[in-house]
Amino acid sequence: MDHAEQGPDRPGVDDPGRGRRIGIDVGSVRIGVASSDPDGILATPVETVPRSKERGPDAPDIRRIADIVEEYEAVEVIVGLPQTLRGERGKAASIATVFAKRLRRKVDPIPVRMADERLTTVTAARALRESGVSARGQRPVIDQAAAVAILQGWLDERSRSVNAGDSGGDVQLPEAGQ
Repeated sequence: MDHAEQGPDRPGVDDPGRGRRIGIDVGSVRIGVASSDPDGILATPVETVPRSKERGPDAPDIRRIADIVEEYEAVEVIVGLPQTLRGERGKAASIATVFAKRLRRKVDPIPVRMADERLTTVTAARALRESGVSARGQRPVIDQAAAVAILQGWLDERSRSVNAGDSGGDVQLPEAGQ
């Protein structure tokens, strides 16, 4: 199925099991990156990668994200899919979808999924502001916080999906070390 035309992915049947996940918040200027612990419970910020003007598979931003995926031995990459509150897609969703497609080619066979990220940047900025961090000059921190929010949402939904699978569903996670 062409990810460019579908809605966000959902954690489920094709879950890769235990391992770190990488969360990505794609912006027009910067890319926020987050990672999870190996048990997929908690998302934490990693770094902010500058967007490259290059658009090929060896563009510096794609290479850096691929390096992070390899360095963290990620089992899955979650890219935020910004949609309107009504679920419609705009320019930001197109940017994220094209980026995910390019990244998918670079990190194959690691799955790259699209996750609903409505309001994550707004929520991240508000949380930072409430904790005393000024938004001015803090865009890279906001991008990382948005990536954390995207990934944490995925991890929480995955946890509910996996726990539902434990009670008779069809999601089976391999034991640690397998």
